[in-house]
Amino acid sequence: MWPRGDSAGRPEGRQAAVIDVGSNSVRLVIYRVDGRALWTVYNEKVVAGLGKDLPATGRLSPDGVEAAVGALRRFRAVLDGWKAEEVTTAATAAVREAADGKAFLKRVKAETGLEIRILSGEEEARYAALGVICGQPNAEGVVGDLGGSSLELVRLNGIAQIEGATLPLGPFALGAPKALDPERARRVIDEHLSPLANRFASPEFHAVGGAWRNLALLHMQLADYPLHVAHQYEISRADGLDLARFVQRQSRSSLERIEGLSKKRFDTLPYSALVLDRLIERLGVERVVISAYGVREGLLLEAMPPEVRALDPLIEGCEALTAHRGVSPELGHALEAWVGPLFEKLPAMFSGRDEVLLAAACRLADLGALLHPDHRADLAFDQVLRAPIAGMNHAERCFLAYVAFARHSAAPQPPDVSAIGRVLTVERRQRARALGSAIRLGCDLSGRNPRLLEKSSLTVKGERLVLSALTGWEDMLLGEQTTRRAHAVAQALKLKLEVS
Repeated sequence: MWPRGDSAGRPEGRQAAVIDVGSNSVRLVIYRVDGRALWTVYNEKVVAGLGKDLPATGRLSPDGVEAAVGALRRFRAVLDGWKAEEVTTAATAAVREAADGKAFLKRVKAETGLEIRILSGEEEARYAALGVICGQPNAEGVVGDLGGSSLELVRLNGIAQIEGATLPLGPFALGAPKALDPERARRVIDEHLSPLANRFASPEFHAVGGAWRNLALLHMQLADYPLHVAHQYEISRADGLDLARFVQRQSRSSLERIEGLSKKRFDTLPYSALVLDRLIERLGVERVVISAYGVREGLLLEAMPPEVRALDPLIEGCEALTAHRGVSPELGHALEAWVGPLFEKLPAMFSGRDEVLLAAACRLADLGALLHPDHRADLAFDQVLRAPIAGMNHAERCFLAYVAFARHSAAPQPPDVSAIGRVLTVERRQRARALGSAIRLGCDLSGRNPRLLEKSSLTVKGERLVLSALTGWEDMLLGEQTTRRAHAVAQALKLKLEVS
């Protein structure tokens, strides 16, 4: 059974704010922190372009400084009454490298009272890697965090050992907002990457930063991909190169005609695409994985106690999502103990991830508790499919959404069949149906009372699915609804039902 977060000393939920002063944008994000799970409560950014003049003048953009100071004054007002320890601040490449960077921070302090911490290149790389780990604890390979002025490359070797490098390969450093000169920019990029190609060679590349998230959203649109969730979206080597080269060829006017792209990135996106192109080629990348997590989430992960960092964000997120909605906070744990022994004997579907997914699915059992019974299956499905929960890829997300649907409905298909059919194999869909039906049986059999689940068991004996109860508790098994729920599980597992 998966370790329980509360017994591991998970603290009470709290709010935390991060102010990130980047080379292109200045952003405030307010998070709800539930143990290992992070939820974005509020997100506001101003595209100030602090670093756009840096290559030519060595100084911050005057217009960018005014826009950034105005944004920070507003953020300070929004955070009025917050304690200093609840607010984390960071400034990255532009402020770090500009001759007037410290003067800018002194002005910010005078006008807002905010003490902005300047991250070194090594720190920025480290926090980008920690952010990827925050969103995907089992991530392997190399992280690339592309900002307005710099690119941080980091090889993932666990939290304690993170080696990285900072390169002046952000769009502003390469020439933006001027029109892209592909040959010149390619030479500059290759000159910086050549000495590091062997050190950071990796088949898996985790792409961090708004520019690359925009490229991923464009790829989804071009591929008619049904699930518009950027986090953990995967792009093959061939598709990544085709996408990057397509964007490089587009003029600003052409990019403006593409729906869904950020209007603030039309001048920088071709540069970002070219950097991705060269990284795929020079590092031998076979798969690009988009991470919606980065430096901000890395800062929050580092601040967590070690025992909380060790928890699984998917299980924690699912538990937090259903908190206060159900009859008992213990139900998810009890269901995991009840259905786990049955499903652990079945063939693995997710290569070492089945146990985590089962634990997460059980935590979602009461997601529809306060929803209208005629609609709760569809609503629970849609919420899980798009919930901002970390720690799962798109196939796992679709699997859990299907489980949540089957937990509340005997209908053969969930509402968004296109997403499920494209992302999940038939075998995984069948397993989701079985697990959802088993969770539904456990909830109804016990009246969602965790203690009653201990009085019964669900096991496989040969070609039979056996539902049984302890001596003296046989009356639990009575009733048409109980039999109907048990038959649904047996049918999903292609077994004959025996109630004893």
